[in-house]
Amino acid sequence: MKNNWRTDTNVVHHQKRGITHSGPVVEPLVPAVAYAFPNTSAASQVVSGEEEGVHYGRYGNPTLFSLEEKIAALEGGEAALGLSSGMAAISTALMTFLKQNDHVVVTKDVYGGTHKFLTNMASRLGIDYDFIDCTDSEIIRNSIRGNTKAIYIETPSNPHLTVLDIKEIASIAHNFDVPLIIDNTFMSPYLQNPLELGADIVVHSATKYLNGHGDVIAGFIVGKSAYINYMRNHVMGDFGQVLSAWDAFLILRGLKTLGVRMQRHCDNALKIAMFLESHPQIENVFYPGLVSHPQHELAQKQMRDMGGIVSFELKGGQESGEKFIDALNLIITSFSLGDPETLVQHPASMTHSSIPAAEREKFGITAGLIRLSLGLEDPKDLINDLEQALNISENIGSDTLVK
Repeated sequence: MKNNWRTDTNVVHHQKRGITHSGPVVEPLVPAVAYAFPNTSAASQVVSGEEEGVHYGRYGNPTLFSLEEKIAALEGGEAALGLSSGMAAISTALMTFLKQNDHVVVTKDVYGGTHKFLTNMASRLGIDYDFIDCTDSEIIRNSIRGNTKAIYIETPSNPHLTVLDIKEIASIAHNFDVPLIIDNTFMSPYLQNPLELGADIVVHSATKYLNGHGDVIAGFIVGKSAYINYMRNHVMGDFGQVLSAWDAFLILRGLKTLGVRMQRHCDNALKIAMFLESHPQIENVFYPGLVSHPQHELAQKQMRDMGGIVSFELKGGQESGEKFIDALNLIITSFSLGDPETLVQHPASMTHSSIPAAEREKFGITAGLIRLSLGLEDPKDLINDLEQALNISENIGSDTLVK
């Protein structure tokens, strides 16, 4: 029987356990590759799917199954699938619905890895795509063709923090009888549950907030059991993208602090966004928690908090941006996000460098755009580091540090 627990309890405890239970408190690590059966009939029934069970590690393991149950419960889905990376989750979700001569509608404000997969691998397979402005419902409707088999979005997006109306886009998708796939990495299930708003499939790079400690590469897909079973047996298993038991164990451990981590990430992000918005050297700040954000009201409706990512544009373009990043002392230059450490990166030359320059400009990824993933440090120390780096990047002295 399902427990009527709130999210902060669900991230710590396992749904199948009651208030009291016997056995290990921590989920056991089971790294076995092969699993034994009493006879050939029992083995055949598990392999065929007639009976539940594990027969070979390429399709999962008991530690991963425990984690998948927890992720599914947190997202409000029937089932979840753990994969070896966020890109494995994105590619598996797309390849489940797309084949040669099919078409997919994709938000133009999308992760660089997703863009590269579509323009590189999907093109090889004869799959067509359009990157469009998904803030406009009419553009979405007009972009759907007879061979469109999916709509794929991120919200908030990477790196512009564009917030898309999940309910509205889901309604459009279902009117055309196509599934809506949403990358929920920036929010985590703690802050947003797209399935409850009408999405069909949710993907995560679990490398980020779900694990939260910068020591695992992993991905998840959540949705109906029929979708997940197909992906496990006919896409993920065939491509060999399963998540290892050890990495699943680390994510199970990391998830237990998801609630307290996300609260601190969000608190720090809002403070830093407000600081940056008031600074004379900053051209624009992109953060859904700011009243100035164009989708601020929508974000308040479909998100429980505003997340830990802040993007901004410096006056002076790429040269100022490079000087600024190189002048940081506490904040680390790195590609990832969602770690305890605050990380900074330059999308145009790092995470989105695979997108041609002309397209980057069209998508709003300017030479001066900077993305911050706010960690768990004291916000005063972060603001001090940002202040001194901004001063150096413009060669102006200032003693205005937060005391």
